[in-house]
Amino acid sequence: MALQQKLTQRLSQRLVMTPALQMAIKLLQLNKLELEQTLQQEMVENPILEDSADGVAAEAEEEVVEPVEPTEPAADGADEVVDTFDAEAMFEKLFDSQPSTPNMREEHDGPTFEATLTATPSLLDHLMWQLEMTELKGNGDIVQAVLGNLDDDGYMRASVEEVAAMGGWMPMEVERAVATVQSLDPPGVGARDLGECLFLQLEHLGLDEDPAVALVRDHLDAVQAYRFKEIARAMHVRLADVAAAMEIIRELNPKPGQPFSDESPRYIIPDVYIKQDGNEWIVTVNDDGLPKLRVSRLYRKMLSPDSGISAEASEYLQEKLRSALWLIKSYGQRQRTIAKVAESIVAHQAAFMEHGVTALRPMILRDVAEDIEMHESTVSRVVNGKYMHTPQGIFEMRFFFHSGLGHASGSEVSSVSVKEKIRKLIEAEDSRKPLSDAAVATSLEEGGLRIARRTVAKYREELHIPASKARRRIG
Repeated sequence: MALQQKLTQRLSQRLVMTPALQMAIKLLQLNKLELEQTLQQEMVENPILEDSADGVAAEAEEEVVEPVEPTEPAADGADEVVDTFDAEAMFEKLFDSQPSTPNMREEHDGPTFEATLTATPSLLDHLMWQLEMTELKGNGDIVQAVLGNLDDDGYMRASVEEVAAMGGWMPMEVERAVATVQSLDPPGVGARDLGECLFLQLEHLGLDEDPAVALVRDHLDAVQAYRFKEIARAMHVRLADVAAAMEIIRELNPKPGQPFSDESPRYIIPDVYIKQDGNEWIVTVNDDGLPKLRVSRLYRKMLSPDSGISAEASEYLQEKLRSALWLIKSYGQRQRTIAKVAESIVAHQAAFMEHGVTALRPMILRDVAEDIEMHESTVSRVVNGKYMHTPQGIFEMRFFFHSGLGHASGSEVSSVSVKEKIRKLIEAEDSRKPLSDAAVATSLEEGGLRIARRTVAKYREELHIPASKARRRIG
């Protein structure tokens, strides 16, 4: 059978992401800190871009980047833009013909920013520093082995026999090394179980003769199960004495190493500020520290027909110019989109802005998407990882999107406001007779909110509130 060549036509659809669209999506999902870093990096990589704030302060505002509308290339004709793009005409719209003034900055001989940073000491660093300041009681290698077997909570996870086998040491030597570690700060470090950890802290407080020691040493299981009457009978003491000892135990730290965890703090810079002006809410997108992008006048002159630069250099600058204008347009579009989403959130949650969490309304992405006539995925990109500074505090923009629960009035109540009601009910309860989940559900139902007991239990756990048995106080 002979092979034949022939021409056929095929009609198909495919999604083509233009460079401008890719840039817009990339910028939209960045928070303020990430955006600032991205813009600074783009300015480093693209010589066409510069920050207008680095020039003369008196320059006109039209030189700043706000929304330039360059011709966006079609998916199948991106190469034609270079031929049809009138760079000189575009520059005439963007800038005046005055020469730019070079930026004068003072040079400082001080240390770099990186040289001023410090690291939070870990638990191991803290213990090693103390050991260097004291005389070791025993072999330093054994102490190092004990420290190497501490977990993040400060507990020793290897037995004395296992540590002794590591270096061929005697168990008695390892015990002395463990005692040395347990004498260090924080109290309770180096313990092998919860009981020993609590006992070390009581000993550190000078309470080694207190009834709390007996509770920790002999009745720890009953303490964890809140069987206070059983403990009182076994110790032949009054229930009030058990209650007093329990109050002491509650103040102890079962995880002494946690304050030295290596989790870095999160610094939040709001992307949007919400302020009230009379009866009107003002939405302001935070652009502090962000560069005011514009195209460099120096390269504007180089792109003019009489500049005399080579064709290769001209092509390179045309490519960088096109990239710069796409970035400028996408940057302006990002700021406007965030402002639109924030304004819609404020319109839906005006009651929250005035009265707080209890007035939060249920809201989904579709509500905002329909309001600003954008796709839900765009709204999702905007609210993810960005924060709003409101009169009630700083909240992630995603915080305002929650499902609702039915109310007797026929309206819906946000799940967040329901959690706040549960928290307030538990805060106001009698600690000697704490509310059960069923009692909380009944109380909410009396207020017109229909909610199941298991839903109350779920929300209570999300609020990190213990069960009623664990909240009970005796005496």
